[in-house]
Amino acid sequence: MWVKCLFLFLFSLNLHAHFPDKWWEPVAESELASWEIGPQSATKGVSVILSKRNELGILSNFANTPFKLDGTRYPGIEGFWQSLKFPENDKDIRSKLTNWKFSRKEVAQMSGFEAKAAGDYATDIMKKNKINWVTYKGRRLRYWTEIKGEHYKLILRAMQAKLDQNPEVKEILKSTKELILLPDHKTKPTDPPAWKYYNIWMNLRKNL
Repeated sequence: MWVKCLFLFLFSLNLHAHFPDKWWEPVAESELASWEIGPQSATKGVSVILSKRNELGILSNFANTPFKLDGTRYPGIEGFWQSLKFPENDKDIRSKLTNWKFSRKEVAQMSGFEAKAAGDYATDIMKKNKINWVTYKGRRLRYWTEIKGEHYKLILRAMQAKLDQNPEVKEILKSTKELILLPDHKTKPTDPPAWKYYNIWMNLRKNL
């Protein structure tokens, strides 16, 4: 038994030696944004927060990591994701719901918090009109769902494209080795699988 304990202890030390200390560097609660989870919330050598405060932030949907999907270029995942909530054209029934502030093409070229804000605006319209779907190339995809359906598969494709087309993303993901990846923002147990980008990254990491 003591041999096993010693092995686990040495293995833990070995894990720690391979990762930058800054990945777990504490951030004062007073400095954290209202939505943010600090790097110190993870267990060093076991799990890590995908914090935007260090290079792991490149794995965030907010990161500026250009990729092409089905012939269209996007500056990052967030713009692509949020654009799906907007009408595709005049024949889209959502186009009649309101005088939209942005077009789908405009949102698709946004990134980070700007794209998120546009998406929140669209989400309010969706909820007000009891719409639980987004669209891609004319197809309706169920949005709030526990099933890994068509929307999940689309986001998975987009993240795979981000991984394949950005060498730095691939290297940083590989550098996390077997660490459990955790979000840097507050989540809910009922969040759809498509929203859990950290779990998707761990699945994609298995193939590297």
